[in-house]
Amino acid sequence: MRFLSPRFLGAAFLGGWALCSTGHAATSGCDTVSGTTNGFDPVRLQAALFAFQTNSANLHGLVIERHGVVVAECYRAGKDRSVYSLFDHTLEFDPSTRHDLRSISKSVTSLLWGIAESENKVPPLDARVLDLMPELVGLKTAGRQDITIGHLLNMTSGLAWNESGGYGLGNPEQGLYWRSSQARYLFDRPMKDPAGQSFSYNGGGTAVLTAMLEKGVGMSLPDYARTRLFAPLGITDWEWLSDLRGRPLGFAGLRMRPKDLAKIGQLLLQHGRWNGKQIVPSTWIDASLQPRIAAGNGFQYGYHWWHGKTRAMGGEQAWTAAFGNGGQRLIVVPGLDLVVVVTAGMYNDEAGAIEVNKLFRQIAATVEQ
Repeated sequence: MRFLSPRFLGAAFLGGWALCSTGHAATSGCDTVSGTTNGFDPVRLQAALFAFQTNSANLHGLVIERHGVVVAECYRAGKDRSVYSLFDHTLEFDPSTRHDLRSISKSVTSLLWGIAESENKVPPLDARVLDLMPELVGLKTAGRQDITIGHLLNMTSGLAWNESGGYGLGNPEQGLYWRSSQARYLFDRPMKDPAGQSFSYNGGGTAVLTAMLEKGVGMSLPDYARTRLFAPLGITDWEWLSDLRGRPLGFAGLRMRPKDLAKIGQLLLQHGRWNGKQIVPSTWIDASLQPRIAAGNGFQYGYHWWHGKTRAMGGEQAWTAAFGNGGQRLIVVPGLDLVVVVTAGMYNDEAGAIEVNKLFRQIAATVEQ
């Protein structure tokens, strides 16, 4: 999970828009607002867009927004596969194509948790998880009894859980799709570290939070997302996949159009407000924008959000991001009032993820005022 070296081609400006023609089908290309740079260096921004279009990495979509305005929107054809598929298929991505967001789903689930918390429908962050599950009383040993809601959100439960090997059979996430009790499956694991001490990426915690959220709000995760988050944002074309037992995949199942995902990024920059209405409590947004635990590779982690820094405008700028396997990215840079969305099909490909993160850094560096 890390962040394209530019290749330069000419741009043909057509009216108010620039179309990058790079050998893809006519529906592919980059539309950029000309005459309104929104503080970007236009030459360097075009270089970044051409890098997206011509890079050999399996990139699918790119949306750049600044000051609430779409500055660029780009799409390419590429191979992809859904969370349930074993086989790649080629798609011609365009603005109307929904894309798997994989673990970006976790960050959206966190926003929903924050909404539910403001409605007093979910336990507080300091609530001990196993105290809320009397059926698992036998697992309240060896430090498991100290794991709180906050630890699940920060992925500092201390439970032995390793998703670093990709999506093979050895990945414990696979068991979440079919185990009858996801909570028992998670808490039955040995403690590797005391709760709250160290970061370990863990989709099992998100699955448990999803079940608690659904119980608290009295409706399914997709229904709650529709009524409390997506409908207020005007997002109507999306889906949330379920596991083999019909439980929504709060940790991996969201599918959405890149431009709609950018709305969620803008919502963060607006501290949870949209069209004059508070959608997500500002206190939860502010808390979500704060790094809380070192997560390796120079990253930090918070309430299901990643945190880091990038160079722009002569200094370091803090960013907050949702990451998904394959190169899915939603990145907001509050100091630049910037939102960047990337979709891709490079699943379990560390080199591909590095290319995506380099592309983000290249885009951020083009902001000059």
